Amino acid sequence: MNPDPQPLLRLGRSPALRGVCRVPGDKSISHRALLFGALCQGTVEIRGLGLGGDNASTAAALRALGVSVQISGASARVEGVGFAGLRAAAAALDCGNSGTTMRLFCGLLAGRPFTSTLSGDPSLSRRPMGRVAKPLRLMGARIEGHVDPARPQGILPPLVIRGGNLRGIDYVLPVASAQLKSALVLAGLQAAGKTRIEEPGLSRDHTERMLRFLGAPISAEPGGRRILVDPSGWNGVLAPAPVDVPGDLSSAAFLLVAAAIVPGSDVTIENVGLNPTRTGVLDALRAMAADIESTQTAEAMGEPVGRVRVRCAGRLRAARIAGALALRSIDEIPALAIAAALAEGRSEFADVGELRVKESDRIASITRELRRAGIAVEESSEGFTVTGSAGRPPKGGQVSPDRDHRIAMASAVLGLLAEEETLVPSDDIATSFPTFAEILRSLGADVSER
Repeated sequence: MNPDPQPLLRLGRSPALRGVCRVPGDKSISHRALLFGALCQGTVEIRGLGLGGDNASTAAALRALGVSVQISGASARVEGVGFAGLRAAAAALDCGNSGTTMRLFCGLLAGRPFTSTLSGDPSLSRRPMGRVAKPLRLMGARIEGHVDPARPQGILPPLVIRGGNLRGIDYVLPVASAQLKSALVLAGLQAAGKTRIEEPGLSRDHTERMLRFLGAPISAEPGGRRILVDPSGWNGVLAPAPVDVPGDLSSAAFLLVAAAIVPGSDVTIENVGLNPTRTGVLDALRAMAADIESTQTAEAMGEPVGRVRVRCAGRLRAARIAGALALRSIDEIPALAIAAALAEGRSEFADVGELRVKESDRIASITRELRRAGIAVEESSEGFTVTGSAGRPPKGGQVSPDRDHRIAMASAVLGLLAEEETLVPSDDIATSFPTFAEILRSLGADVSER
């Protein structure tokens, strides 16, 4: 049973999905557009802003710090005040369910000469923050939080940050993480001396691309795994410029998988971001023998933008998603797990232990929901394996996504092929993709509110 009295989406066995659509603005880029816009000196107009609750949390936190943020639909106007124009908030900054908001604001506020508190909802309050606190403490920030019972050396939100007087450091990230990397970049821009950051793999690089576009002193070595932040000689000012946010490939992934598994489907998604650090999901689906065409049509702020077309060309085949491919598709693993569930053979998802500290323990959530649907799945500490049904319809029923938007959408996509109806909490999906059901209906899916 669903533990929360929230609205439910009802999904029935779907006919072929057909049509052309667009998805909301990229959630990761939208966070950065709002935050970096606030650090400019002057007005920043943003088009294509993500519509989900996570981006709203970033906007609300900026307002609490004295920044004017006006949002109308997918457009926003930010009156940038620069680093120096931020003011201490009168109360704790509520990050909602957004780990990106909390980690990026840790880096931002570590350099400000006042005390700030970052809080979140019950789910975010269980997410470990020790990885971001450790390097910021090395830079001179004082960060306090609750002791993490599972990791005695770690901390949990709420976080109290006493910032200012930072110094640059050389730091090797323990894992490839765009959120952690971005926090250190923001802190490094406010520090005395250079900050050098190295990560074991290449995580998404939206922060580096956008900040360079706005004039920040950031450079990356070939391959992008080593970054230098050198504020010496910089006036500390980001130059305002219009920002166009491409469609969110992580959201599009659920529609792509749906089109790849529902017989007869032919779906094109336009104006979607094709940043190579994010397109692992396309490569993974190609490895599963999905019929995918992607074409770059434009560029925005150094971000490639284009269209992706997917046609159901028969049954998918199993694949191994691991290493660099797993890193480049880490947020899309729940969607790829659904593709594996309908494929022929045994798919392996390895090197994805980071999923255990997302909005939910996604490895546990994925395996539980696949078992509920009658799919054979095995769980390990760092991944899981899925034995595909080879076209046998999954079971429907009530989904319990642990308030995790990606688990909810993945389960909804699986429900498009179930014999019985599938019920999914719709509020969970609104965190990142509030128009998910509407777009599915426009493509021909059997989706309704209950």
